Amino acid sequence: MIKKYFLAGLTTLLTTAAIGQSSDAKDASELQLNAITTAVPFLQITPDSRSGALGDIGTALSPSSNSFFWNTSMLAFSEEDSEISLSYSPWLQNIASDINLSHLAGFVRLNERNVIGGSLRYFTLGEIVFTDNNGVKTLQHNPSELELLGGYSFQLNEKFSLGLNGKFIYSDLTAGVNTEGGTSKPGIAGAADVSFSYFSDDVRYGSTPGSLAFGITLNNVGNKMTYSADDTDRDFLPTNLKLGTALTFELDSYNSLTWAADVSKLLVPTQPLRSSSSGDIISGYDPNVGVVAGMLQSFYDAPGIYVEDENGEPIQNADGTYQVEKGSRLKEELNEIMIGTGLEYWYNDLFAARAGYFYEHMTKGNRQHLTFGVGLKYNVFGIDFSYLTSLKTNNPLQNTIRFTLRLNLESNKGGSNGDIKPE
Repeated sequence: MIKKYFLAGLTTLLTTAAIGQSSDAKDASELQLNAITTAVPFLQITPDSRSGALGDIGTALSPSSNSFFWNTSMLAFSEEDSEISLSYSPWLQNIASDINLSHLAGFVRLNERNVIGGSLRYFTLGEIVFTDNNGVKTLQHNPSELELLGGYSFQLNEKFSLGLNGKFIYSDLTAGVNTEGGTSKPGIAGAADVSFSYFSDDVRYGSTPGSLAFGITLNNVGNKMTYSADDTDRDFLPTNLKLGTALTFELDSYNSLTWAADVSKLLVPTQPLRSSSSGDIISGYDPNVGVVAGMLQSFYDAPGIYVEDENGEPIQNADGTYQVEKGSRLKEELNEIMIGTGLEYWYNDLFAARAGYFYEHMTKGNRQHLTFGVGLKYNVFGIDFSYLTSLKTNNPLQNTIRFTLRLNLESNKGGSNGDIKPE
């Protein structure tokens, strides 16, 4: 019975991956590459092994201390009174051996409705050597970035909850070196997250009992960041909107299966198409706008594909605008949506097996990978491991691994994952 459920779900994940592959092959020649770039992209890296094994998703997963990254509001439904976790991941090992991400998180329940906590994320980019125009070494620097977060989760009623995060972001990439454009400095920003959840543990899927969760988050809403001492060239933070759901099936007293999925979109302006000669915007909108205006603009500013003449030049209309292929703007806007999905099987709240799939369109970054992982729990201790295998050749994310250690300090309900325990 358990094998049947797990294999059926895994087949669904692999089929979804195959569809994504064939879709990319069809679209490869139809859209220009136009990935959205932001400051401090490390804020989007999945820090924990559980979500890393489930296709980089977690908006509606049962709560843990890593929920501060995914959805703080879910912590209001935690069955644990407190937890501390430490995650570590060597990053981009196909490129360098000294890049890694560390994540420390913890929470404590104040009462039945209120949970507080925080996290510290540290990203080191290894060693960089600066040289002058003659190739002479001038400085050796270890660039790094960090995020310090404080979070609060409040249960509105039996099934709904709200979460708020405040965070400080520091990015030291240049060591203050002088360049032709001026003097550089570390980037500093403040940001906030808002999250909202629905959770019910008395759902039935036919004759099978279980639980259902929905979550929505708005992350990294904050000031633009600059590395210039004169505060020019400001870049957006990776503000993003995520929607997620998780369905848990309590197969019997010892076995449970959870299917979860997230869809997400960066709320950052898309770069417009510009004339190679004049630099004028051919299609799209000027991205040099404020934070709130940029968030709203991100829903309709995809430039699409401009129409070319026989010489490969954009065709201009009589009113000075340029011709764009019909429907290409909407199609590109939809291509900016990222999708992740995963399956998690628990046996007796002791052992977990996980698998997932993540998809990003080839014109927007081309991250497409399968993920796998396992989890073990004994009393108050837990350990999780995940592995990522890319579906694209020469992908720097290939063979990414993550480790997470968890410690539940005290509990008055039992069961850290919301999974069933033997009766």
